[in-house]
Amino acid sequence: MADPKGFLKTTERELPARRPVPVRIMDWKEVYEPGDRTVLRRQASRCMDCGVPFCHSGCPLGNLIPEWNDLTWRDEARSASERLHATNNFPEFTGRLCPAPCESACVLSINQPAVTIKHIEQSIADYAIENGWTQPQPPQRLTGKTVAVVGSGPAGLAAAQQLTRAGHTVVVYERDDRIGGLLRYGIPDFKMEKRHVDARLQQMREEGTRFRAGVEIGTDLSWSDLRARYDAVLVATGSTVPRDLPIPGRDLDGVHFAMDYLVQSNRVGAGDEIPDQITARDKHVVVIGGGDTGADCIGTAHRQGARSVTNLAIGRRPASERTAEQPWPTQPTLFEVQSAHEEGGERTYLASTVEFLADDAGALRALRVAETAFVDGKRVPQSGTEREIPAELVLIAMGFTGTEANVLGSEAVPAVTRRGVFQRDARFASSEPGVYVAGDAGRGQSLIVWAIAEGRAAAATIDRDLMGTTALPAPVAATDVALSVQPA
Repeated sequence: MADPKGFLKTTERELPARRPVPVRIMDWKEVYEPGDRTVLRRQASRCMDCGVPFCHSGCPLGNLIPEWNDLTWRDEARSASERLHATNNFPEFTGRLCPAPCESACVLSINQPAVTIKHIEQSIADYAIENGWTQPQPPQRLTGKTVAVVGSGPAGLAAAQQLTRAGHTVVVYERDDRIGGLLRYGIPDFKMEKRHVDARLQQMREEGTRFRAGVEIGTDLSWSDLRARYDAVLVATGSTVPRDLPIPGRDLDGVHFAMDYLVQSNRVGAGDEIPDQITARDKHVVVIGGGDTGADCIGTAHRQGARSVTNLAIGRRPASERTAEQPWPTQPTLFEVQSAHEEGGERTYLASTVEFLADDAGALRALRVAETAFVDGKRVPQSGTEREIPAELVLIAMGFTGTEANVLGSEAVPAVTRRGVFQRDARFASSEPGVYVAGDAGRGQSLIVWAIAEGRAAAATIDRDLMGTTALPAPVAATDVALSVQPA
């Protein structure tokens, strides 16, 4: 184990400093300063190597957290990388983007700040890439079987890499012009620079995975042709239908879904020219929704030069510490100050948007909001509390309701459940023979760790169905898909 007295010697969490706000909002680089390996080892020594490591229960991937914490403390960086990559294809992604349910389940967090698991994971992955330890792992032999993966987000990429390494010929189809899905166009560079995605894609290409960008199944390639060409198909198209806010004034110019805004910003960052780009420059911006996507919009608006940024959340402000209703080791809902929140703006809770207001020329000028009241368990605007908030750009970041049911065309495709996701069983098999579903497309909006875990588990199922047996590991947690196994 790591230092047996480490958690007694070091009782505080230490994380790399964030770059100064006035500096970082002038560019799109990641916000954190480089970490110190001495501090990293000291933090890794706090891991107690619990007899029952509850951090495992918090991680859908089943990451071997105590093992690579111990190896990090011992300064055995390459071995730590091997243990980390044994369960996670893309730890440099999860180390930046995952909300770290493993830390909520850390036994040390019962009476001390949790081990800095997420940062240690990212540091191991980054150090391995810097030192050239993440070499391609092409298969020793080919099976002669072919698999199509539809969607190139974290679930699709994880499954594709696993199946390629098992010896199958894998082709990943992506309707956008670049590979990466949400990782490419949904995540701002200040949270994860795209060089990390490009490095993994290069590794996958050298292993033998083939990529087809700009191909939309159902339009450019029919579903029947896809099924005829491949022995198996994995649908990993994500949960991309945004939750709308159908109130008066919704059709005004200046009211947009958050993802439309973020995608355009990421495209510009990649060097594309976007005519009539949605931009926050010199505008009063209101972001509706208090989650990660809303925070991404806030950080993007600051970098684009917004005049003001206001973030509205319909519910109560979460508690700063774990409450009795969310006991350890569950992941609590806590008030969080992300890097974007440090950069300015106002956060308002118990705010219900009632109407979008236009000026005399018909352009968006403000929102009418009211305090949220709770009536019979429902959140409703409280009469008599209305007020106006100036707004020339409103971004709706209220989450996603399901997958695009017509994403694969009008032909026979996997059935859709009442939750708006593709139907599948506990083995990730859909209603169509030879077709499987993984990630948010079957689970609904969820975490990146669940997407990767389900991609790995689905790959093991596909390999077993094609070959009769499999050596691919499957995260145990990812086989629990009860939430998404529902009748159509």
